[in-house]
Amino acid sequence: MVPDGWKKDILGNLFEFKNGLNAEKEQYGSGYKFVNVMDIFGNDILVESKIIGRVQVKDKQLDDYQLKYGDVLFNRTSETFEEIAMAAVYLDKAVAIFGGFVIRGRPKTNDISPDFSAFMFQGLSFRKQVIKLGQGAVRANIGQKDLAKVDILVPSIEEQSKIANILSTWDKAISTTKKLLANSQKQKKAVMQQLLTGKKRFSEFKEDWKHVELGSLLEYKQPTPYLVKSTDYNDDYETPVLTAGKTFVLGYTNESEGIYKDKLPVIIFDDFTTDSKFVDFPFKAKSSAMKILTARDGVSIKYVFEAMQMLDFTIGGHQRHWISIFSNLKIAIPEIAEQQKIASVLSTADSEIKTLKQQLNRLEQEKKALMQQLLTGKRRVRMEAE
Repeated sequence: MVPDGWKKDILGNLFEFKNGLNAEKEQYGSGYKFVNVMDIFGNDILVESKIIGRVQVKDKQLDDYQLKYGDVLFNRTSETFEEIAMAAVYLDKAVAIFGGFVIRGRPKTNDISPDFSAFMFQGLSFRKQVIKLGQGAVRANIGQKDLAKVDILVPSIEEQSKIANILSTWDKAISTTKKLLANSQKQKKAVMQQLLTGKKRFSEFKEDWKHVELGSLLEYKQPTPYLVKSTDYNDDYETPVLTAGKTFVLGYTNESEGIYKDKLPVIIFDDFTTDSKFVDFPFKAKSSAMKILTARDGVSIKYVFEAMQMLDFTIGGHQRHWISIFSNLKIAIPEIAEQQKIASVLSTADSEIKTLKQQLNRLEQEKKALMQQLLTGKRRVRMEAE
């Protein structure tokens, strides 16, 4: 259903599509700014200063591949279908060239404002359509012809402007929160560098520090009794299934047996990658390559975990690391009271970081929900004439 005062059209009627420049190897590295796929990811709005690469071009190439204010850039290919045709709107008048893995959409009409484009191509309807149109077995890709088939709802220019202004408010809040989060993470790293090396100490502690092997500080346990049997995860289930890698929480299971809750908190350690996570809640494990590490008597596991994050260790091939290598690495460690005080300071920093991450997630979810309402006309903005 088309909202009153809006129209439905296909992108092929609204944009002229063109693939980017495939330059010779020696052309790269200097010259004009050159937009590639990575410039599009994470940049709904793209300006010249955000573009990393450069390319030297001839006059004919400059004429053919120069961007104009309001051009929309889509990535043609990605590792997953969910990431094809991600869009960034070029809102700059500086000279820039777009690359061969990028499709440029140049407006044919004045029906869509550039500011609105920055949000329109984030909409759920657009994303669902391009994912469905994607092709490829090894890598997902999409071409100009398929992109041109996608239909969109187009409000009046006046309503577009109001929608863009509303959503820009959320973008500003998200941007501010991201900066606060990055600053808090940077501050924590600086504090870690001071406290975990003994460069800065609390005045009440005078005892010398020792250098002790991790294996003398931590005991390890195999995850076998706690491995999840089914990967039929659901966010409504209670028990998290963990990995020590970047994803951390893979999902939630309703399995009631084999839940680790014996001696918390613990460190979970990937025996192959040496990634680790601090865990202070009951969980199940996904991989048998995980080690569950617990503190020996007189040891703060939080302190040891933070010290482990500062170890300069290079992985040597595809092998298990804890028993033969990692447990033999040494960290500087004070007496238990000083360990606990340092751990407390770092836990306070963690709490601030966690709060900012939660705020960021809330803002992003609010923006997503608001976009779905505004870009479909389910929620209308009040116009001046009203």
